[in-house]
Amino acid sequence: MNDEQAGAVFKTPTATPSSDAEAREVLQALYGAAVARAQPQRELARHLPPPPRGRTVVVGAGKAAAAMAYALEAAWPAQAPLSGAVATRYGHTPPRPPGVAARIDVWEAAHPVPDAAGMAAAERMLAAVQGLGTDDLVIALISGGGSALLALPVAGLSLSAWQAITRALLASGATIAEINVVRKHLSRIQGGRLAMAAAPAPVWTVAISDVPGDDPAVIASGPTVPDPSTCAEALAVLQRYRLAVPDAVHAALQSGALETPKPDDPRWASCTTRLMVTPHEALQAAAAEAERRGWRAYVLGDAIEGESREVARVHAGLAHYARQGRGPFRPPCVLLSGGETTVTLGGDVPLAARARGGRASEFALALALALHGSARVWALAADTDGIDGTEEHAGAFVTPDTLARADAAGLSAQQALAQHDSYGFFAALGDLFVTGPTHTNVNDFRAILIA
Repeated sequence: MNDEQAGAVFKTPTATPSSDAEAREVLQALYGAAVARAQPQRELARHLPPPPRGRTVVVGAGKAAAAMAYALEAAWPAQAPLSGAVATRYGHTPPRPPGVAARIDVWEAAHPVPDAAGMAAAERMLAAVQGLGTDDLVIALISGGGSALLALPVAGLSLSAWQAITRALLASGATIAEINVVRKHLSRIQGGRLAMAAAPAPVWTVAISDVPGDDPAVIASGPTVPDPSTCAEALAVLQRYRLAVPDAVHAALQSGALETPKPDDPRWASCTTRLMVTPHEALQAAAAEAERRGWRAYVLGDAIEGESREVARVHAGLAHYARQGRGPFRPPCVLLSGGETTVTLGGDVPLAARARGGRASEFALALALALHGSARVWALAADTDGIDGTEEHAGAFVTPDTLARADAAGLSAQQALAQHDSYGFFAALGDLFVTGPTHTNVNDFRAILIA
């Protein structure tokens, strides 16, 4: 594999960090370049349709939904009617830009486990698209996290039951595609149902991809796009991970009563979907920044899935190979990757209760162990929305002396990994990467510097 085949962009390399601080600054800059590429205020306007003859109603959900709504308000003609509502995660609403009139309501709700505020927001959006005609337009602003933020379970499934199913799915090790197959069939708004509620009005969806493969039907469980998955597939996921649903809901899945709108429905003819930005584009922006700084950049892929700790071991192997000068990656270089890894907690309730962190910091912890103090290798693993799991950090740094500093502080990296307490481990070392909400989301970001 040559540099071009590996996705590299580089000039004659000159980069050699003189300290951990300098290496961290480079890693932060690469993360910043990826996040900047995915900012709605930069990209959204060119993906919008012209105003219709009638009304324009905005709906949407995701960690970027508020920022997308503000970008739409700024770009939409002042004289054109505009109204609606979007839902975002608590604390993920940025300041409204100065001079931009407020025309779209922003609701905040819980993520990753839904709450009553998310249900209310979903009900509000369904009501907003009722009674529209062919001269009207629905603009849907969709980004990662929307599945939890539009919580509207089917009849027979209470909010508390839906919360329990969500927690079990998130802890099961299921992929995001598998999780969303279940969500779509247990929801009154996802899996294309929001768009069908708006018919005959045309629906124009602008989405930020946070999923491997960039399938709009998976992003936020696809509330405004056709769903090719089936009730039978949803049942198979539930059975695969031994998850229970109420008997009435199980029977409805078995009978096909909860089937979602399929691609052959003629009502989709008036629906359009545009991907505003993808994880690949964000990683390419990071690669360009690395090249500008004199590092060879290799993009390993934007759709990497699997257990965080296993993915980390593979990445560590590639880094070791590069350090030995035996592989296709020539130091000084940076290995970049994205996607959506998983963390399986297992069935031990006390263990799950102690788990702190997320898939990015668990990757970092497993990477540190697999690198076992390899000289001149630094890394950053972080979530591009600025929140890794349920704590306040985006991810964590790994340095050549991570394990040595942990030993000196009386910390066991192996024990922390066994307990899924990557947050506690990196917090004690001062190696958490904290950004606050970034108001976008193109999923996992991983960068490994090899000098």
